[in-house]
Amino acid sequence: MSDKESGSKKSKEVVVEIDRGAKANADPGEGAGDAPTQKMAETVARLQSEKEELMQTMIRRQADFENYRKRIERERDEERRRGTERLLEDLVPVLDAFDRALRAHDNPAYEEYRKGLELIYRQLWETAAKHGLERIEASGKAFDPRFHQAIERVETTEHPEGTIVEVLQDGYLFHGRVLRPSIVRVAVAPASASAGQASSIHRAH
Repeated sequence: MSDKESGSKKSKEVVVEIDRGAKANADPGEGAGDAPTQKMAETVARLQSEKEELMQTMIRRQADFENYRKRIERERDEERRRGTERLLEDLVPVLDAFDRALRAHDNPAYEEYRKGLELIYRQLWETAAKHGLERIEASGKAFDPRFHQAIERVETTEHPEGTIVEVLQDGYLFHGRVLRPSIVRVAVAPASASAGQASSIHRAH
């Protein structure tokens, strides 16, 4: 083998060794960027999860606050209503006194006095009604123990049995609830009429 051929062969071997070294050095570098990318993806996923958790916590806190606010408002409304109810309970006897005074002064000599009294009474009643006070309608109505309190039964044939024939004291409602029942007299059939009806029924049988 000549020196020229020997040098050429060595040159080729060197080139092969350089190529092998380049490939060996290049292989580790191909995946070098994968690790940071994966770590960044994990960080983004963790931050997204934390964000979702914080959002859910904020929504729950907001709902809790709204429920608390509504409960406080309901309690305040109930307290105001109870206060108004207590005030109207104390005011009802004043309305009774006005009623008695107006009935007692039908004399024409008291006409001017009566007009002034009626004006004050109307203003007082309108104020009470605005806050939920309502008079129970009783006269001529059928007796209802939920709204009426009977203190006497009146035998009569002029009214159906169980009809309220006289109101002795007005009753009142507060927002539909009985504040004070009406004190009334209630019609009942006379004892003789009841006995006659019973006798007729007995004979029919």
